[in-house]
Amino acid sequence: MARASQSSAVRLHRAARIEDAVHEIVVRRLRNRGWQPVITAYTGYGSPGWARVMARVVLTRPATFRKSLDKSRGWRSFTSSPVHDEIVRIQMGDQLTETRTDRSGYVDCVVKGDLEPGWGSVRLTAEGAAPVEAPIRVIDPACRFGVISDIDDTVMVTALPRPLLAAWNTFVLDEHARMAVPGMAVLYERLVTANAGAPVFYLSTGAWNVAPTLSRFLSRHLYPAGPLLLTDWGPTPDRWFRSGQEHKRTTLRRLAGEFPHVRWLLIGDDGQHDQEIYSEFAHAHPENVAAVAIRRLSPTQAVLAGAIPGPAGNPEAVGSGGKTWFSAPDGAGLWSLLRDSDVV
Repeated sequence: MARASQSSAVRLHRAARIEDAVHEIVVRRLRNRGWQPVITAYTGYGSPGWARVMARVVLTRPATFRKSLDKSRGWRSFTSSPVHDEIVRIQMGDQLTETRTDRSGYVDCVVKGDLEPGWGSVRLTAEGAAPVEAPIRVIDPACRFGVISDIDDTVMVTALPRPLLAAWNTFVLDEHARMAVPGMAVLYERLVTANAGAPVFYLSTGAWNVAPTLSRFLSRHLYPAGPLLLTDWGPTPDRWFRSGQEHKRTTLRRLAGEFPHVRWLLIGDDGQHDQEIYSEFAHAHPENVAAVAIRRLSPTQAVLAGAIPGPAGNPEAVGSGGKTWFSAPDGAGLWSLLRDSDVV
């Protein structure tokens, strides 16, 4: 049996130590009350021979008293108690890998095994929890084009990061109350149709807690299925709060290393930091960027999103990294520009 290591031991930030102590007390009491572990599997990705598997183990009420976790309203997903250092077994074909959850109950590791290009799955098991299947997007080694998309104000109107609106969208509304950005689902479908086998990754600074809600939203509005690459909120091992921008930068670099043969179409909006992050990545990894497509917010939308309309909306203001930049207010406008280029 193979074993996967997620991280080496480090001295935790004081905030993280406090959080861990609270979790330990809460978990002990909930277990004494009969609460049971449950595995939430997220969509992973990989290539023939390996897969990145992502999941979380939390405690929940006995099945006879609880509702399905993946149907809960946003705020409920933040009240679960993570199970730390829990052994999780991952079955990928004939290969069995054993790993442990991190301090927040997450599993994020690379396992070995063979899956055919397209969609596959791995089986996750943990003591006391029902087994679950985690979907895996297996990218064909011959693939040369893919899409990496932001979520907030790119595919879904969220009006982030204004605190009150952000809290309302995250903790109160469910996916039925969220609005899709016009034309973006059609744009993505046309992109994957024009490039058979092209993967779509959804990269966001949102918390893993809302992954089920986001997945249902994307499915309901007919966006192509693909892995969600989110982050963990709260204290990290070395700071009070995670950096969403650094999460995006790190993830882009990781994908460039994992799929050096793929040239990505980077899609975002001009309301936050997508332009700067994409520009940095295009400069550092020009061979991994096909183009950048930016959804241009209206002045009102930009203010709601926390941005100030102005020169930053101009690709020249952030630097194109030598790549073609497309900008339009919606999916139809972006497709019109992309269709007439040599990117698609």
